[in-house]
Amino acid sequence: MKKIRTEDWVATILGLLIMVSAMVLGSPMVTLPKSFASTANWIQIGIFFILVLALLVVANLFLGRSLKKIIVSFAAIFSLSLLANYIASIPFIKERTGLESVFFAVAIGLLISNTVGTPKWLKSAVYSEFYVKIGLVLLGSTIIFGEVMQAGALGMVQALVVILSVWGFGYWIARKMGVDREMSTMLASAVSICGVSAAIATAGAIKGDSKKLSYVISLVLVCAIPMMYLMPYISVYMGLTPEVGGAWLGGTIDTTGAVVAAGSALGETGEQYAVIVKSAQNVLLGFAALAISLYWTYKGKTRRDRSTAGELWERFPKFVLGFLIASLVFSFVLDVDAAKAIGKSTKNIQSALFSIAFVCIGLETRFKDIFNKEFKNALWAFLSAQIFNIIVTLVVAYLLFNHLLFK
Repeated sequence: MKKIRTEDWVATILGLLIMVSAMVLGSPMVTLPKSFASTANWIQIGIFFILVLALLVVANLFLGRSLKKIIVSFAAIFSLSLLANYIASIPFIKERTGLESVFFAVAIGLLISNTVGTPKWLKSAVYSEFYVKIGLVLLGSTIIFGEVMQAGALGMVQALVVILSVWGFGYWIARKMGVDREMSTMLASAVSICGVSAAIATAGAIKGDSKKLSYVISLVLVCAIPMMYLMPYISVYMGLTPEVGGAWLGGTIDTTGAVVAAGSALGETGEQYAVIVKSAQNVLLGFAALAISLYWTYKGKTRRDRSTAGELWERFPKFVLGFLIASLVFSFVLDVDAAKAIGKSTKNIQSALFSIAFVCIGLETRFKDIFNKEFKNALWAFLSAQIFNIIVTLVVAYLLFNHLLFK
């Protein structure tokens, strides 16, 4: 029993229980509504608040943490996450920027922590990693292998080639520029795999510093905005087909919302191929996190301890297994239609938990901690890796999706 009294185990178990509940209850499950305009929606918000608070209380009791002021603290954090979701849902912001709620959640938290400061009473429910790990387990339920492969095996080939080459270059250039191993790993994953989700998964896998994670996420989201606007025009100017252009956008732009917005500028076909490639990258996230976890766990031990399987298992992040279990169940146990319907509920819960988590990350982060010489090098490493990503992905997309190749 002692061995599962860890945040990692508790978050993984709770994530899987939510997934099972969604499967048993079907869709829709209790989730956050997309709008806040009706009394029914606010009742649903209240129910969701109670359920997440109950999860937090159960976890704290199991882990022996204090429950003092936790209700007031979580209510405040939850309200801030609702504000972030509301801002992200404003039509002008949603259509023009494609920014997701996590961006505004971090921004709100940063605004508070760097102006009035995070009050002590508010810290009682600030458990960013706990919310993130549950969300990542649920993220696995939205990754359906069969759907992606049916949509296009070439997208999977592109994703695999790009991830391996860009991750290797991103890590290498970051280390060459003096960035530490932890930040280099998160940075390389964010650029090469799927942006925010990859950065979060990697940080969980290597038990990364939340301040470094916050900085990497900020880079991803800020870079996604100009890329979302410029790359469709560059694609048209270069005379790329919608298939090649869409695959290029899907493989380089690092947030799903921005990918959809940019792909739509190339028409229905361009948007479809952009989403296919982005989905393929999302599918590979679990395997990438598993590989990074195994490497990091092994690398972090002394030579004597590395030979002990029990030691490696103890350090291995359990949420990665939860992610893979969820993905395998939704891919191969449920039929595609049922998996997609239930996945909408789990996706909504996952997004809400990420918003809560990133409010917490913002509340824990001070600008003076993230804007220093070390992170300046990380900025240049990130931009270098992104440029490499844009060039390599363009070449791979052209070779795979240019119809002339298959005549």
